[in-house]
Parts: sequence; C-alpha cells; structure tokens
Amino acid sequence: MNIGIFFGSTTGNTEDVAEQVQEFLAPHPAQLHNIATEPVTLMQDYDLVICGIPTWDYGELQADWEDIWDELDTLDLSDTHIAIFGCGDQIGYPEWYQDAVGMLHAKLCNRGAQAIGYWSTEGYKFEQSKAVINDSHFVGLAVDEDNQHELTEERVSTWCEQIIEEYLSKI
Repeated sequence: MNIGIFFGSTTGNTEDVAEQVQEFLAPHPAQLHNIATEPVTLMQDYDLVICGIPTWDYGELQADWEDIWDELDTLDLSDTHIAIFGCGDQIGYPEWYQDAVGMLHAKLCNRGAQAIGYWSTEGYKFEQSKAVINDSHFVGLAVDEDNQHELTEERVSTWCEQIIEEYLSKI
C-alpha cells in the first residue's frame, strides 16, 4: 500500500495531526509531505492520498493550500483514493466549520479521486459546514484542537483504522 499524507499548517495543529495519522497508520508506512515545500504533483504517485487542511477564519483556505489551489486542477487522480482531515474551531466559527475540507473534497473528486473516510457529525456543535454530506457526515475527519483536544487522539486512531479498512475493501 502506497500512502502519501499531504498537509498545510500555519499554527502547527494540522502538522501535529498529520504526524499522528502517520503513526496510527503503522504498519502501513506513509510519507509526509508539507505542501509549502513539496509539489502537490506527488499526489499522483500514491494509491491512497490523505490530506490535512485547516479552515481559517470565515471558511477560508489555509495559506499553503491557497497557494497551490489552482495546481490541483492539473492532477489526474483517477486511480487514487483520498481521505481528508481538517482542523477547525466549531465554537469560534460555527457557520464555517470544516468548510476547507468540503472545498478540497470537491476539488479532488473533480480530478477523479475516490473519497473514503467520511466521519459522523455526532459529537460536534456547529451551525453549518461545506464538509457535511447527507446531514449526518463530514466528508473527512473533523478535528477541533481548540475545543475538543482531548478527543483528537481517539478520533485519529479510529479514523485511521476506518480508512485502511475502507481502502482495502475497495482494491
């Protein structure tokens, strides 16, 4: 299994979660890629791509993702499975919680990627999100280091098990 983890991080929270994902995926080795310093075209080299993207302020992309956003339109991800996690603040920005996850999901699926790793909205308090599908699931793992830090490790662990199981069932 060939796994790449791509993240952008300003405060370090998304990078920390990316490292946790890498640890929990063992024994399936995964390579970390900071999109601020490595080309996103590397996504095409992996069978399973995991992306970490925080939502900033009023539903905005994090700066590193914003810088490479248009480059994503050039990728061919037709043979790639993707799973996305996002960091956000459901209390401070309840109207835009995890919006960047929803935007990235749409962008990568439009490039042919097959999404896995949808996550229940149960246990979260927010008003709306571009990352919600069927009113009951985020299109990826939602992490709130500001308000629910104590739940992060368990959520990441459970999600990693889920995406490996989903991936293996689809190949």
